[in-house]
Amino acid sequence: MQMQVGSLGAIEQLEDRTDEQLMSESKHRAAARAILGARAAERYDPETARKYFNEALSGCHPRERPALRQMAKASLALAERRPSELKEAVEKLGQEAPSRGQLMLLGFTGLIAPPPGASVLKRVQGILILLALVVGMLAIGTGIAMLGALPFGGVSLGAGVGIGLVIMVVVLAVMALIGRRRQRKAASARRGE
Repeated sequence: MQMQVGSLGAIEQLEDRTDEQLMSESKHRAAARAILGARAAERYDPETARKYFNEALSGCHPRERPALRQMAKASLALAERRPSELKEAVEKLGQEAPSRGQLMLLGFTGLIAPPPGASVLKRVQGILILLALVVGMLAIGTGIAMLGALPFGGVSLGAGVGIGLVIMVVVLAVMALIGRRRQRKAASARRGE
């Protein structure tokens, strides 16, 4: 996001402002709209992001338009969950592209929660994938619970399902905790701490 030409050079100065403050920005209107567009893309709202980027493009200097178009392309690829286009656009911006795992997760998220305006078939497909994922995890947890209870005489199916549910909740909580620690560690490494 480092564009040092004209009003878009103010992006770094405006990044810490709230959405309301950015909406009322008059001196660096194009930069404020570009930030609002990027924030809308992070919320996976492509229509709002497109609207803000169009406003930013109409208000910026012609020399700034190619860089702003590239920024908009990257943000819209994120909002519409298109991993291959996101990687290309981010690399053209001169930034580090998301890792392969992050791109796979974005693609998987696009399957489970298709972007707004997707067909009914895609939405049903997402619901079915999510349901299959939950049932599969519950089945794995139940299997672990039943196997663990065998030396103690076993448990009924209902108790196995309940224990399996608890096991899966604990596993997901531990994975979330480990993931947050890794994110903090990576963020501190990027800052150079």
